[in-house]
Formats: sequence, structure tokens, C-alpha cells
Amino acid sequence: MVDKKLHIALLFGGNSSEHDVSKRSAHNIYDALDKNKYDVSVFMFTKQGFLLGNQMSMRIFEGEDEDQIVAEATKDVDFSNPLANIQSLSEVKDIDLFYPVIHGNMGEDGTVQGLFRLLNKPWIGSGVASSAVSFDKDLTKQLLTLHGIRNTRYVVVTPENKDSYSYEKVSADLGATLFVKPARQGSSVGIYKVRNKEEYDKAIQDGFHYDFKVMVEEAIKNPREVECSVLGNRAPKASQLGAINIPEEDDFYDYNNKFVDASGVVFQLPVNLPEKLTKEIQQMSIDAFRILDNRGLARMDFLVDENDVPYFGEVNNLPGFTNISLYPQLWSLSDISYEELIDQLIQYAIAEFADNGKLHYDFVELGKEKVGKGLISK
Repeated sequence: MVDKKLHIALLFGGNSSEHDVSKRSAHNIYDALDKNKYDVSVFMFTKQGFLLGNQMSMRIFEGEDEDQIVAEATKDVDFSNPLANIQSLSEVKDIDLFYPVIHGNMGEDGTVQGLFRLLNKPWIGSGVASSAVSFDKDLTKQLLTLHGIRNTRYVVVTPENKDSYSYEKVSADLGATLFVKPARQGSSVGIYKVRNKEEYDKAIQDGFHYDFKVMVEEAIKNPREVECSVLGNRAPKASQLGAINIPEEDDFYDYNNKFVDASGVVFQLPVNLPEKLTKEIQQMSIDAFRILDNRGLARMDFLVDENDVPYFGEVNNLPGFTNISLYPQLWSLSDISYEELIDQLIQYAIAEFADNGKLHYDFVELGKEKVGKGLISK
């Protein structure tokens, strides 16, 4: 008797600036999934947030024009109906597990994870609260600072308080060179390295196009950008470390370096660091993963200063799986192939779902002499 193949649903796309990156990651994962072990369906969230069914999504996967297919799929949709965007959910009743490959908002911020929870299906990656906190760089830094994880100093600028955070004031506290970034955005979108008032004001204004919380961080002098991949659930493990060397003319590892033209970027895989520093970064990665209550996978980004002091940068709890993405490359250094890595992520998702299924909930009936297990009484 042949075991039933697991039916995996790949969700990709989304209405964030990382829509196209998500498509590329999903393509790689789809190709790597063993079709002898898994049946795979694909569902794309359009840039307008509409969920396409498997047939339409597969046509885009196979190279047909996305805009044309989206227009075809939505021509008779009544978007005044609040449920119009998710009419394709009727197709998911036979799905065994969801694999979200949606970078940025909707995919990493707890939104789609809440949908999976309502559907009572397992999914790869962190839960609702963990995803939301991890996606918010401000909340992440607050929580990690509370637990003693070293990170860069920063302030949060909002439309309401921006007059209190002029370049003169912030630079006096954090230094003349600053990084400005939206608190809830990914793939280095909307990030600026600024050195004067004009650049600062322009960066803040652009940041508000992406988020109403804009972080302004101190710049570490001549930093090395070091990455660590984490894999697991409640007993996570850290990969070997990698470093990113960018062209001298570039200020930092930006969107173009990551996804458009990486020809000038040099990855050191693994990076040769002092053993003590390597172990410190790996332990910081595992500690952060646990503090943020991450599940399955995360990539931890660090800046290392001239004195070999590491500063936690940010967490990516749904890291890219493109052909140049660091998360799978770092695990390949530990002899975990791309295909095996995906298999392990699927098993971690199933295990987490099973663990959560063991939890008990007491139901309260009002008006009874005793309610539940005696927690409430008249």
C-alpha cells in the first residue's frame, strides 16, 4: 500500500513591494519539492490582495503574463463584497499543509498565519503573534533589548512626533551617519543611509510611504554584515555563518544587491571569524529565535564592528529561497541540501501543529452554578 502523498499549497505573491521576489522563491521551492512525495498546488495573492486559484496561479508560474491573467480572473469580481478577495479558498479543503512564500506584509506579519489557524491547517513558519512581532523591527528590538540581546541604538519617528526628531537632534545622540528604514518592511525596501539634514528629511518622508513608524538607527563604523540561519521549533539549531561583501560604491546590502544584480556582491560561505565570535553570534541567533517564539525557520542578520562586537540587526522569519538567497546556502554548508531542507521544514510544521493540538480549552457556560473547571462560579 502506497502512503497518501501530502498535499502542499504554496502561497506566493502578495501586495507588498516584494511581490516579484516571492514569485521567484516560490518557483525554486516548487521545483525542489519531490513530486513523488508531495502533491503541490499553487495560489497567488495578486498585488491587489486577490487570491487566485491553482489553475490561474499555475498559468502565471508557467510564464503567462500576470497582468493579463489577473484581469481575466477578476473581471466579474464584485470587490464591494468583503469576501471577494478570498473566494478561491473553496479550493483548499483538501490541502494538508500550507507553505507561505509571501515576503513582506500579509505574508510575514501574521495576517496569512491567522488565516491558516482559522482553517485549522498546519503551516511552515512562525505563529500569528511571533510573525507580527518579528516583522516589526521596533517591537523586535524592544523585546530583544529587554532580554539583553545587543542591538543598535535607535529612535522611532512617526507623523505625530517627527517635529521632535530633527536631524540635528537625532544625530547629536546617534551620530552624523544614520540609517532610516520603515519599521515594517522587508528586503531593504525604503532604507536609506543618510549623512545630512537634506538626506534625512527625504528618507523620513519616503519612509512614511511604507509605514507610519520609521526607525532611525545609529550606523556601525565599517561593519561586516554577518548572517546566521536558524532551523527548528523549540530546540532550534544555528547554521554556520556567512558574510556579505558589497561593492565599495554601495552603502549597504540593498534591494538591488539582493534580487536584481548580485554580480558585485561577494558571499563568504562560510566566513572565517574567530571561534569565540562565531559561537557568540550563533548563540545570539538561537536566543533571539526563542525570545521571539519563532518556529521552523528564520535568518538572523548581524553587524560586527571593528572590535569584533556583534550587534543584532533584524530577523527574517520567512527568508527568501531564490537561487542567491542566503538561508538555504548557509544550511548547504552543513550538508543539508535545498530539497532536504524543505522536507525538514515540512516535518517541523507538522510537529508544531500536532503539539498545538494537544492544548486544551475550557468552555464557559454563563448562568451555571459552576462553570468549566470551577474557574468561575456564581
